[in-house]
Amino acid sequence: MSPACLAAGPSLDFGVSIPPTARMEIRDPAVFLDYLASTHQRTRRLLPLIPPDDIEWAPKAGWFSLGGIVRHLAGIERFMYAETVCGRPSAYPGHGRDLADGLDGVIAYYDRLHAESRALFAALTPEQFAGRTTTPGGATITTWKWLRAMFEHEAHHRGQLYLMLALRGVETPPIYGLTAEEVEARSRRA
Repeated sequence: MSPACLAAGPSLDFGVSIPPTARMEIRDPAVFLDYLASTHQRTRRLLPLIPPDDIEWAPKAGWFSLGGIVRHLAGIERFMYAETVCGRPSAYPGHGRDLADGLDGVIAYYDRLHAESRALFAALTPEQFAGRTTTPGGATITTWKWLRAMFEHEAHHRGQLYLMLALRGVETPPIYGLTAEEVEARSRRA
């Protein structure tokens, strides 16, 4: 167990040894594509749960609507991340209803842009994956690190979808199989 874990409190030894030099790195394009598929599926399974009449509901005027978040995720993945890692400038079109309207249209847009993005990511060579990408802000960053930021971005907006669906009274699946209450009930007590 690492010194940081030992200093944090009681031992939580799960029988896993993690080298101190290990980092959250996805440097292999094939591993990236597998992780992309699982990350995308965790978000995608929420979309059919959106009540059709609530697709443009937002918790506050001027904030993302449910449909706006879905269009934003699709557009950012395809027109910012996929474009920039292919050496082109960002072409993000925004997240407006003009891009896709209604629940079925929004889901179709999300699925189509994800398929296009995945195809572009799959075409990257290992050298391109390890190369440099210029972000819309003009910074240069290692391509795999830039794509890692895409996962953080999606997780952020997936959390918004969970919260917004809860505010609309929609039951959502636990993200990894157990609810917080189920984890607590199954946890060892000190």
